Amino acid sequence: MKYNTIVIGGGLAGLVAGATLSKFGKKVLLIEQHHKPGGCATTFKRGEFIIEVGLHEMCGLEKNGSLLQLFDMLDVDQQVEFLQVPELYAVHSDHEKFVFPHTYAAASKALIDKYPEEGKGIKRLMKFIDSIRKEGVKLPRTPLKRKLLYPLMPLLYPNLVQASRHTVGSWLDKYISNENAKLDLLAHLVYWGDDPYTLSMFYYGLPFSSFIGSGGYFIKGGSQVLSDHLAAYIQKQGGTVLLGKKAEKIITKNDQVTGVSFRDSFNESVDPITIACDNVVANCAIPIVPDMLDEPHATSLKQRIADKTNACSLLNIYLGFKSDVAAYGVKHYSNVIKGDDVQTLKDIHPNNTGDWSKRSFVFVDYNKVDSQLAPPGKSVGVICCADYLKDWDGLSKEDYKAKKEEVAQILLDRLEKQFPGIRESIEYYEVATSKTIKRFTSNTAGSVYGFAQTKEQSATKRLRNNFLLPNLYFASAWAFPGGGFEGSIMAGFLAALQMNRDKIWSAVDDEKFVDQRIIPLVERKQINDNTLELCFEKPTGFQHQKGQYAILNLTNPKVTELDLPYRWLPVISSPEEHAIRFHTELDGSSFSKSSELIEIGDQAIIFGPMV
Repeated sequence: MKYNTIVIGGGLAGLVAGATLSKFGKKVLLIEQHHKPGGCATTFKRGEFIIEVGLHEMCGLEKNGSLLQLFDMLDVDQQVEFLQVPELYAVHSDHEKFVFPHTYAAASKALIDKYPEEGKGIKRLMKFIDSIRKEGVKLPRTPLKRKLLYPLMPLLYPNLVQASRHTVGSWLDKYISNENAKLDLLAHLVYWGDDPYTLSMFYYGLPFSSFIGSGGYFIKGGSQVLSDHLAAYIQKQGGTVLLGKKAEKIITKNDQVTGVSFRDSFNESVDPITIACDNVVANCAIPIVPDMLDEPHATSLKQRIADKTNACSLLNIYLGFKSDVAAYGVKHYSNVIKGDDVQTLKDIHPNNTGDWSKRSFVFVDYNKVDSQLAPPGKSVGVICCADYLKDWDGLSKEDYKAKKEEVAQILLDRLEKQFPGIRESIEYYEVATSKTIKRFTSNTAGSVYGFAQTKEQSATKRLRNNFLLPNLYFASAWAFPGGGFEGSIMAGFLAALQMNRDKIWSAVDDEKFVDQRIIPLVERKQINDNTLELCFEKPTGFQHQKGQYAILNLTNPKVTELDLPYRWLPVISSPEEHAIRFHTELDGSSFSKSSELIEIGDQAIIFGPMV
């Protein structure tokens, strides 16, 4: 068995690379350690709420832009709906509020109305930001063309050259004097990094231009909808997506990748499997790749990244509300609650690393769009701010839990202070730290942005495609162009284009890996008014003990409204039985309805067993 390409990791970059290569007619195998695709572009369910893991708002959806053309090619537009949020953000500080609207004309007017003395600098900034993106999308995609054009860069791309020489802080300090104006402009800086004096103006300008000019967008139903579509597209084009499988080894011979070895993420008793391939896409944190490589490539990669710094992580408090929080004065989608000690740009980084009682944060109210994350009359929101793994590592399980609760109460108190009465509407909350992100995505330091986008680590200086081995390609937030939804999507697409140009392919047959965890239903019966029993063929290699759990994922659920197609369920059958049985609650949820409607022979996938 052999595949043209094996993609390690099912984040957006990996999914897009796999989908694009499948579109090009290549035989693709994607391996993802989690039981669902998407990385940070996922959702999970708590009670009646669908909780969005990572997406607050995304950019890049300009009419006739590269992203929409890519989505059209991959049929995304047929399955996924993008909802424009009402405005970019609102900044709350000292009983004042500044609303940053969409479009350059409206944004310029709002800023100049508040800071008339900075009119010249604001107009210059808007023109500069707009030009960064216009020039950026025209940059040649091939290394040879970029190299040939290098001497002409100042003439052909003057704004990009200027941006590459500045940090965000150094540029704003040069052209704008009013510190409050600068702070309003950088209110949601945490979506890029934690320090304006290290963040590359080049990297900041590209997405910020799109946010202003074309607006921010949310994916209806949550980002899992996009991830699921891309995974399904790979399989529709003849590829294979293996969830719950963790890559262990990238096999090399004569300085070429020849295959990948992987094992089951949820069942350690199953032996690892090695599959041959023409090339590999590493859609994972670059710092973990050396552990998958043999020498001398492992050491070579370690040396290549030894001096690189990681971006900050994020702390999220996911919130489910009993009501629409507009009743408590929440008038905007994205609300920046500025820390009291942030008076100048130089205060931003100390604030992001400082006391939680003062740390700036963003509160997103998903109910301001038709997000489809909560039932009628209820709503979902999230608190988001900078976070660092070093602040959580080394804590015992009990201390970690206690610190999460302490931080939650501090930030919820501050949310209550800004929007009096909102705490009484909280039905559910859950804290996800940098440690959570690292555990679920394997991102080093929990960094969702990969290597920090400093002047030294952004643009053409960022690691790109097959810089280590001719048929090992890197596509993730850690590689070019970087993190964020647009950045990760384009990273996958650009890697696929480069692979198609390199033409490192061989003939492969149609034989595909058969996932033994996909099993048919053999019996369904109602135990009582509240309980349904589902009995499936037992997966090969599934050896459980009494009291263990498994994830039951229905492959083609009949009902999906406000739900996800899986549950963590105790295994009811004994270890000696040749079938595997689960009891599921008849609670009126879509999963429950799908379980009632499932027919004999319909399939599910089982992940486990687990304690």
